[in-house]
Amino acid sequence: MKITSPQHLSVLGLELEVFPVPGPSNEAPVVFLHEGLGSVAMWRNWPATLCKQLGRPGLIYSRQGYGQSADRPDVRGSQRLQPDYMHHEALQVLPELLRLLGIERPVLLGHSDGGTIALLHASQLPVEACIVMAPHVMVEDISIRAIEAAREAYLNGSLRKRLATYHAHVDTAFWQWNDVWLSPAFRNYDIRQEVARIHAPVLAIQGEDDPYGTLAQIEEIAQAVAHAQLLKLPACGHSPHRDQGKAVIEAIGQFLNLIKA
Repeated sequence: MKITSPQHLSVLGLELEVFPVPGPSNEAPVVFLHEGLGSVAMWRNWPATLCKQLGRPGLIYSRQGYGQSADRPDVRGSQRLQPDYMHHEALQVLPELLRLLGIERPVLLGHSDGGTIALLHASQLPVEACIVMAPHVMVEDISIRAIEAAREAYLNGSLRKRLATYHAHVDTAFWQWNDVWLSPAFRNYDIRQEVARIHAPVLAIQGEDDPYGTLAQIEEIAQAVAHAQLLKLPACGHSPHRDQGKAVIEAIGQFLNLIKA
């Protein structure tokens, strides 16, 4: 299956919002995996800019409950996400989506939760490369404090209104992420052993001012994957592609050119 326009696809019974970025068919596509509160729309025009610079096609999709994808009913009850939700996305949903679209060895590019999903997928399945921005390989105290602050901003500040611009089911989008991250069972979440199984090229990017995680996140990736390349960005928070978009595009271009050489 090849898609040339935005549409909804049924994947393992989930209706996902999928958005293609045109590019040469002889190059592996870049598959963009969004953050815990992200969506197709929240990437804005950055994927198109990156794909144009790289000369590659791209694929962006919103996970269930995010963006314009299908709702997840009773998200705080019977359909509450479990601590292994990123494993499920990485090893079941994403592989089936790629199979449906005939994509065999993508370049995965994940942000935050999407970075964790990219790493998990690359630990077990073939990819051309794995690029992660502000990934989570373990849970840090700084992450919990930031997510608690996000809950307060959602309940008593302007965060809900701002997110509603990007999500058809804004309460689902927020609570499915916030509840699982603040659950006691998630506190010991740790994928460093899985990351050590990655053989594909890895580029890990982290902002030095990220309120959701420290540089230890990507340093632990380098400990687990000897060939991983790291990019530490000053004056950069949790979203390197927004805070340092030009530097990130240049680094990704150099990284992919090097592995093709």
